[in-house]
Order: sequence, then structure tokens, then C-alpha cells
Amino acid sequence: MQYTIRRIPRPVDSAVRERAERTGKSLNEAALEALAEGLGLAGAPVRRRDLGDIAGTWKADRGLEAALADQDRIDDELWK
Repeated sequence: MQYTIRRIPRPVDSAVRERAERTGKSLNEAALEALAEGLGLAGAPVRRRDLGDIAGTWKADRGLEAALADQDRIDDELWK
């Protein structure tokens, strides 16, 4: 089967081209792979997680806050 797809949005084109380059596949192979995954037809289903089970559970920790603040400090001697 052969298709011609027109007016592909630039972000989609960029993502497919990047995927092809990263995986060492042709543009056609990368596009077919993306279509199959998007339709839920590619092997094992992709498991996605929204982190809703941990959202809003952060507890303040003075030690951690102090360590993070220390990392944000600029050492003027290093920037001369």
C-alpha cells in the first residue's frame, strides 16, 4: 500500500526526521513506526504515566532547600 500525505506540520516533520536520524532508519521507516505507535499497533503498548499519584505531595525540607540555594550561589572568583 502506498500513500501520499500532504501539508505535514513542521513540528511533525522535524520529529520524524530526528527520529530517523537518531535510530538510523529511513524517513519512511521512521514515519511508519510513528504511525503504528500512534495508532496503538506497534508491539507492546507504550505505558504512559501522568505522575498524578505524586502531584502535590512535596514536603518542605530545610536541608534540601539550603543545599539547592548553595548551588545557586555564584562564586565571583571563578568568573574572573
